[in-house]
Amino acid sequence: MPELTASTREAARRLGVSDTAIHKAERSGRIAREPDGQWDIDKTRRRLTETADPARSPLAASADGTPFARLKVAQLALKVEAQRLSLDETKRRLVDVNEANAALDEIGSTMRDALLNWPARISGLIAAEINVDPHLLQTILQSHINDLLTEAADRFDPAGLGGDRSSQP
Repeated sequence: MPELTASTREAARRLGVSDTAIHKAERSGRIAREPDGQWDIDKTRRRLTETADPARSPLAASADGTPFARLKVAQLALKVEAQRLSLDETKRRLVDVNEANAALDEIGSTMRDALLNWPARISGLIAAEINVDPHLLQTILQSHINDLLTEAADRFDPAGLGGDRSSQP
């Protein structure tokens, strides 16, 4: 049978808190009277413990598994993560995604252009060394370079998933 009392002072005494604390908790919606206007001591103690601030309430001392305590731990974890990110930003360990993409695009296009121009620059020298037609050698090298670049592009952007980077936010 539940332990009931009609008096707020008596409920506060049984719970080990002040009657002001009971009034404040009731006004904030943390606790409520029974439909008949009485206080159910066990139910009120449970609600006060679940919603108590561990830093301020003696009821929260053994309430490590309460939703409020878990919320405080999660809040602290987010604060620590924000501080770590701020430190990483200060130490310049973080890179802006748009700047990184622009740098990678620049490096990639420079390498692509160098590879595409290589057969024209080198085919005459190689043709002279092995006594073959320079134009034929340039065409063969160009074909193989194009295949290599197509294969590399497929590895970095399978099935055209990347699309046009300039249209991304």
